[in-house]
Amino acid sequence: MAVEGLKKTLVLGHRNPDTDSICSAICYAGFKHQLTGENYEPCRAGNVNPETQYVLDYFNLKAPRLVENVKTQVKDIEIRKTKGVSRGISLKNAWGLMQENNVVTLPCVTEEGLLEGVITIGDITKSYMNLYDSSIISKACTKYANILDTLEGSMVVGDSETYFDQGKVLIAAANPDLMENYIEKHDLVILGNRYESQLCAIEMEAGCIIVCEGAGVSLTIRKLAQERGCAVITTPYDTYTTARLINQSMPISYFMTKENIIEFSEEDYLDDIREIMASKRHRDFPVLDSDGKYIGMISRRNLLGAKGKSIILVDHNEKSQAVEGMESADIREIIDHHRLGTVETMSPVFFRNQPLGCTATIIYQMYQENHMEIDKTTAGLLCSAIISDTLLFRSPTCTAVDKAAGLALAQIAGLDIEKYAIDMFSAGSNLKGKSDGDIFYQDFKRFTVGNSVFGIGQITSLNAVELKDLRSRMSVYTEKEREQHEIDMMFFMLTNILTESTDLICTGQGAEQLITTAFHVADEDVENVSAQTGIVKLPGVVSRKKQLAPQIMMALQQ
Repeated sequence: MAVEGLKKTLVLGHRNPDTDSICSAICYAGFKHQLTGENYEPCRAGNVNPETQYVLDYFNLKAPRLVENVKTQVKDIEIRKTKGVSRGISLKNAWGLMQENNVVTLPCVTEEGLLEGVITIGDITKSYMNLYDSSIISKACTKYANILDTLEGSMVVGDSETYFDQGKVLIAAANPDLMENYIEKHDLVILGNRYESQLCAIEMEAGCIIVCEGAGVSLTIRKLAQERGCAVITTPYDTYTTARLINQSMPISYFMTKENIIEFSEEDYLDDIREIMASKRHRDFPVLDSDGKYIGMISRRNLLGAKGKSIILVDHNEKSQAVEGMESADIREIIDHHRLGTVETMSPVFFRNQPLGCTATIIYQMYQENHMEIDKTTAGLLCSAIISDTLLFRSPTCTAVDKAAGLALAQIAGLDIEKYAIDMFSAGSNLKGKSDGDIFYQDFKRFTVGNSVFGIGQITSLNAVELKDLRSRMSVYTEKEREQHEIDMMFFMLTNILTESTDLICTGQGAEQLITTAFHVADEDVENVSAQTGIVKLPGVVSRKKQLAPQIMMALQQ
């Protein structure tokens, strides 16, 4: 179960995952969480095959989350949780929040968390440069509550929740006779304690008067203002200070950027956003979640020294078999039973590699070594993986350790291992309705030896007729895939579990000859399909890992 608030380590098997890859990922994630209390999530790097799906269904489990790329994403780096603000807050309050949080950008969000715009310290600076527009406060539709807050004032007459949205702002510095010439309807007039000036402004139908220096307002003025619909505000500041401060009461919505905002999703890859960030002069960029809601801000500084996803590899250590983007990931551990491959790490890792028939056997040993109890579901998954990888102990890769582990786990899980294995293999070998691609890539691995690249796919079945029917169509498909992916040689194993034998489709220049030489195959056991493709009978060969792949590698190295 995921632990909220902790960084997650992904436990991943290889591409085209088999039962061992999926079950080992699930069980090792559980083992690590139980051992450390930290957050480990089992994942898969490809589609679940029918055999594995049977296992998951049997134990009422959902398939792990599909992860096709582990490149570093925005969600993997530190996202500064700058709180979103309302579009109506004043420039003064926005500035205060910037100073308090040491940021230069504030996101404006709705009550639902949707991003409406961004206001920067540069936007606030520009608001002071529009010196000649005396109507800007009304154009910005400024709430009286903002004016009160900015001027530390009191509302003597009027409603603080209404807006100053008409008229200009002016200072009543002249005598009333001159004031009559420039005060217009709806204007906001800043003045002192002179009764005549206050009376004149109200009679000229000003929308609001601001009385400075904390001066009192007479009952006559209050009553007249009430009758004429003129708001009256008092402030302790002098006229000069009031005139300077009042522009800070405008809402950020008038100045913020609302369109063409450069924003990123938490799912975006850092490789994709670096160039965008470098080409823009913005310091901060908003980040949205998968629902389009604002979650925080990032800057170019966040990309410096960004750590990749924390991952653990199980059941493989070949780069060609690993999930895409592994180069940027932080590999913490590798648990495997295959030959040493081409995976490279940035720093030393915990690497446990044993010559056993199944990764699940290693995980079983780790439970034993740490004196940890194995529940029925975990035991069933580990047992299923061992059955699959060892073909119920028939494979030459199977060791006495694998068999002992499988039998012990079957007992814990309460499985009739023979019956369960037959049902599991039958589910996996049911090929009805499957495309050639589904069959071919159900269990496929790619290998590199020097300058040579080859791939081996495998299908196992209890049904000899079904396997025979596949020979022709899979020969054509294997050759097509080899040409399309420009691989030197491609092999596909049609393995009969009951007879413990394989019909091997060989494609590519010299592929058939390489196999016949390596396994000393008689001519009568070779069927030529085309100039580039042949089928070779290999009795006793059922394991790709221990029997086929090593022989091909040795032959290529000679």
